[in-house]
Amino acid sequence: MPALVLLGAQWGDEGKGKATDLLGGSVDYVVRYQGGNNAGHTVVVGDQKYALHLLPSGILSPGCTPVIGNGVVVDPAVLLSELSGLNERGVDTSKLLISGNAHLITPYHTTVDKVTERFLGKRRIGTTGRGIGPAYADKINRVGIRVQDLFDESILTQKVEAALDFKNQILAKLYNRRAIQADQVVEELLGYADRIRGYVADTTLVLNDALDEGKVVLFEGGQGTLLDVDHGTYPFVTSSNPTAGGACTGTGVGPTKITRVIGILKAYTTRVGAGPFPTELFDDDGEALRRIGGERGVTTGRDRRCGWFDAVIARYATRVNGLTDFFLTKLDVLTGWEQIPVCVAYEVDGKRVEELPYSQTDFHHAKPIYEMLPGWSEDISKAKAFGDLPKNAQAYVKALEEMSGAPISAIGVGPGRTETIEITSFL
Repeated sequence: MPALVLLGAQWGDEGKGKATDLLGGSVDYVVRYQGGNNAGHTVVVGDQKYALHLLPSGILSPGCTPVIGNGVVVDPAVLLSELSGLNERGVDTSKLLISGNAHLITPYHTTVDKVTERFLGKRRIGTTGRGIGPAYADKINRVGIRVQDLFDESILTQKVEAALDFKNQILAKLYNRRAIQADQVVEELLGYADRIRGYVADTTLVLNDALDEGKVVLFEGGQGTLLDVDHGTYPFVTSSNPTAGGACTGTGVGPTKITRVIGILKAYTTRVGAGPFPTELFDDDGEALRRIGGERGVTTGRDRRCGWFDAVIARYATRVNGLTDFFLTKLDVLTGWEQIPVCVAYEVDGKRVEELPYSQTDFHHAKPIYEMLPGWSEDISKAKAFGDLPKNAQAYVKALEEMSGAPISAIGVGPGRTETIEITSFL
């Protein structure tokens, strides 16, 4: 029963798309288990670059079945647009499966998301404005709309009307916005039904049967560990669980069937949106990391905040996910620095702290304690084996491995599918 979880070990944007795509040719199913079109994965295949937001990265691998699990929230307009874009580029999307239990993002979710962020002003969370949080809130409040509801007009109408009874009061009385007409929402959603119907399946049954048959299933997280709603830097987090436990609740596959948990770890650190970030740089080094690394959000289009590698959050990711190993990405971006700082601990109220503070206040005030590692100037993009790397690059990788608490099994030395050093086989 080879089931693998692949997830971000920082604040997202670590390169999960490349890692998933690299494995896609060797696995039978690739499954998104949480999040929505607030995720952004860039995959480079040959001279072609693909930006995926909602679809599993495995959709680019022939022979692999991509699955959207029950833990994902689906904007049907975005889904169909993304499928259409891939079809126009010659990608076969016919094997996609979507859980009938996945919740839908409706037009009123995106409206509520945007007006709430504007209302919060300087206290805003920094959401993508795509309705993700409000859709998950409705799910928890048991007034959500599921994919299967598209196929029963009566139930769909009842659910939309029930949801809008409350939301229209908020929109009109608090935000001074016009009420949203339920019949218009229903009409729009019903317009997607026939186009989506052929993809919908009992994905929990499909995946468990596949594992029982010895098929390889890869579970793909949408955001990073530090954005997890329970284990991240709350409240500056996403609205779901990208940590390893989310793979079980978001797909209906039990934890005893998961055999490996791989964390994607960037060779430095980035973050999009608001929230604490101890190693963030505001100088020329930060700008160089942003420029060389192409650090702009795939989904948001916003520049990513950049900083040096933080071993404290890497150790935390190892602990809360039960990571078996790491895939280290973007090592090539660090080429050219004479010395590379690595955060090995924090200073909080004058004390050295080597584990992530559980207190939000302490984490906000944490100051990085750096250890300097020697850099390298040689081009590493053509390296095919660990021994091909310059000695200082090898030492950097080994130091990160020791500090992070799990072995590094692969290293990204460029954006392309082939620009990867595989130290230990993933399968």
